[in-house]
Amino acid sequence: MRALKQLVYFGWQQALSCLFPVVIFASLAITQIFSLPLLPRYDWLLIICLFMQWVMLRSGLETRDELKVITLFHMIGLALELFKVHMGSWSYPEEGYSKVFGVPLYSGFMYASVASYLCQAWRRLDVRLVKWPSSLVVVPLAAAIYLNFFTHHYWIDVRWWLSALVILVFWQAWVNYEVNGIRYQMPLALSFVLIGFFIWIAENIATYFGAWEYPYQRDAWSLVHLGKVSSWLLLVIVSFLIVATLKRVKGESATKSRTRMPTLDRKSL
Repeated sequence: MRALKQLVYFGWQQALSCLFPVVIFASLAITQIFSLPLLPRYDWLLIICLFMQWVMLRSGLETRDELKVITLFHMIGLALELFKVHMGSWSYPEEGYSKVFGVPLYSGFMYASVASYLCQAWRRLDVRLVKWPSSLVVVPLAAAIYLNFFTHHYWIDVRWWLSALVILVFWQAWVNYEVNGIRYQMPLALSFVLIGFFIWIAENIATYFGAWEYPYQRDAWSLVHLGKVSSWLLLVIVSFLIVATLKRVKGESATKSRTRMPTLDRKSL
């Protein structure tokens, strides 16, 4: 029973961390079923995402620092969307005033929602990293993974080499987290795989509700190729590495600030 309670509590914390993605999925479903007036569907989705972001910030569910991270992911995701749509990897067939070069601006929030989940889960589960590699290795690795999403259209696809490099770099790294006062840990590489797999499931839901479509889904919806798990796995790694690096930098800055504070003793008083 204790293990079951821990699992339920863990699931509840995960659900709370997924609040932004859940709102996006619900909005996709509602706007697919019901036609909203005045504006095209993509524009309503953008308004809903902007409103949700404002609510999370005003309510304290997200901090200003987390908003900066999420905005960074929005820009990274939007740049990737612009390139992939241009290359014909997928498309957004519906009309919208907020489309730029065939990409609706709400699409960036789908990437931002991944960052939102990571930031929320990091705080709620008090995530700590064990044997985290040097930034001199982590930053170039994240950059190489992201660039491969662009360069593989013109050069060879090195995602499997990058995946092998990830396993090598993070072989000894663990993620330590707290569930209802008890701390657990798992290999960091396993957490990458799990998050990537669940995002692939979310992608199937999103394409079913018409968030975007792949060329093989134009005539009728079909399951997203299982091979896309590897793409999401690599994107999750980039997301995690950026969040982890920023969290570590902020933690080190806070530690230095505390050590620099002047101390008062009785003689000085």
